[in-house]
Amino acid sequence: MAILRRRKQPEQHHDNNDHDDDDDNNKVKKSLNKSGKRNKNNNFSCIDNCCWFIGCVCSVWWLLLFLYNAMPASVPQFVTEAISGPGPDPPGVKCGKEGLKVKHPVMFVPGIVTGGLELWEGHQCMDGLFRKRLWGGTFGEVYKRPSCWLQHMSLDNKTGMDPPGIRVRPVSGLVAADYFAPGYFVWAVLIANLAHVGYEEKNMYMAAYDWRLSFQNTEVRDQTLSRIKSNIELMVATNGGNKAVIIPHSMGVIYFLHFMKWVEAPAPMGGGGGPDWCAKHIKAVMNIGGPFLGVPKAVSGLFSAEAKDIASVRALAPGVLDSDLFQIQTLQHVMKMSRTWDSTMSMIPKGGDTIWGGLDWSPEEGYRPRKRKHVKNDTEISTQNESASEECAATHVNYGRMVSFGKDVAEAPSSDIERIEFRGAVKGNNVANNTCRAVWTEYHDMGFGGINAVAEYKAYTAGDIVDLFEFVAPKMMERGSAHFSYGIAENLDDPKYTHYKYWSNPLETKLPNAPEMEIYSMYGVGIPTERAYVYKLTPAAECYIPFQIDASAKDKNEDGCLKDGVYTVDGDETVPALSAGFMCAKGWRGKTRFNPSGIKTYIREYDHNPPSNFLEGRGTLTGATGEELGGD
Repeated sequence: MAILRRRKQPEQHHDNNDHDDDDDNNKVKKSLNKSGKRNKNNNFSCIDNCCWFIGCVCSVWWLLLFLYNAMPASVPQFVTEAISGPGPDPPGVKCGKEGLKVKHPVMFVPGIVTGGLELWEGHQCMDGLFRKRLWGGTFGEVYKRPSCWLQHMSLDNKTGMDPPGIRVRPVSGLVAADYFAPGYFVWAVLIANLAHVGYEEKNMYMAAYDWRLSFQNTEVRDQTLSRIKSNIELMVATNGGNKAVIIPHSMGVIYFLHFMKWVEAPAPMGGGGGPDWCAKHIKAVMNIGGPFLGVPKAVSGLFSAEAKDIASVRALAPGVLDSDLFQIQTLQHVMKMSRTWDSTMSMIPKGGDTIWGGLDWSPEEGYRPRKRKHVKNDTEISTQNESASEECAATHVNYGRMVSFGKDVAEAPSSDIERIEFRGAVKGNNVANNTCRAVWTEYHDMGFGGINAVAEYKAYTAGDIVDLFEFVAPKMMERGSAHFSYGIAENLDDPKYTHYKYWSNPLETKLPNAPEMEIYSMYGVGIPTERAYVYKLTPAAECYIPFQIDASAKDKNEDGCLKDGVYTVDGDETVPALSAGFMCAKGWRGKTRFNPSGIKTYIREYDHNPPSNFLEGRGTLTGATGEELGGD
């Protein structure tokens, strides 16, 4: 028994070990289950956090939007005055106190992207949105149904007109472009100031048009030019015969230049108003931030769907815009859409190397950017307050090289640059595949041979830009070349210049025979404005854009002209001073071949004066005339 007992003890001990092992196994299983849950949670935490972040941003945005709309309009002004004291009277109030009254009727001509567009006919994904804004306002449909929105905002890639089953039309009335978005005014301040003098809708008219279309196609599809002609005639007739004052803004400047040729040209190409129509109906044209000679910003936009802001984002967060996060391919879709807008091609720089410079020279040669000190936003401050700015050191910049592949190319003497001609180069095999059809940008029809040929040319001046676009985007330029021209006329009496494609280029057309008319060019200065770009090849990827602004290219001097791959000059942030001021300063000054009747021209430069505190928003004395209109 003792032996048996001794034998049972180890057996009993063995059973205890089994129980301990079972307990240990259970603990391991529980810990594995817990760790598995933690792993699953970790797997989803990134997406959850992203969703929560996006939801919070949207919720805050809508809350702020609600509070903004619910808040009395006087609250921001009251708070601002409590902090900084009462501000000066707005210009309209001053004019009213001085006894000024309404005399000349006024017509506004909005610029590119600032006019609202609304839906009149669409596909099933846009059901319930009849006459709702697709462009302007809160832009709610952009993030509610982005693919559907892109489809309806795009034009037909072959005709430049409406795609089948889609009709998007400009909003009518003063509300078409008073505000671009809630709190972001365009014409609202100017309209309010004119109202203080006594203006109403009977003597103010917003010449809203579909800014996506080519200028002549706004007449073909919507008869917009005919409506402008009729409204000017009506306002002149109902205001005692006083001629109209026209105030175009941004792209509206060259749109109205096109109109002045159209209205006097014989039908059917023109409006049939006769050679003295402008002399009879127009007192003055007061151009605000006019890109008469185009803007370099259009080059980067059409070439790679980029601008200075996007390059800056790349510098701060490399790879974010280039990653195919959730297969959004944002820049590709933007390029696909914007390349169907023929109006964007009206902004390509005009005049070639004669105006914008060559490999070794430019009109801005010797330009030194100014490092600005903060000054109070007050109308009593001189617009040319030299004491409020300091010149900073800058290296020599070859602004004439509008596109350079590499910073070394942008800075090298032209004799050291070995360029291989890209015109006529073999583009190679098609690198597209079926998945790229949704974001087709014409780059997908180019092989690596064509892409490398573009990069091997190294440096592009304004005289090369049109040929560059014809090489990389032939279908886009086939439409564009039928509506716009970018040269300088040798003989303006040549019959070919009677065609509408030349009417928006001030270097290839004459001003009307209206010696009593006045033309003003008013624009902002003092803000770094895009002028030239440093590019690089993008690593090959599916559905990619092969060229990209090199955000790593910077000036050695912190206050230099090169930042994030973009060279800047003086301007209003969108339009360089060269483009906004040259025609009134020289091309049209006195009797010239472009101004045979000697229409008087005037220039007004407005130095950028930012708001003194955030409660003033963007302020009404900003020099950013390419984006919004101040109240001074």
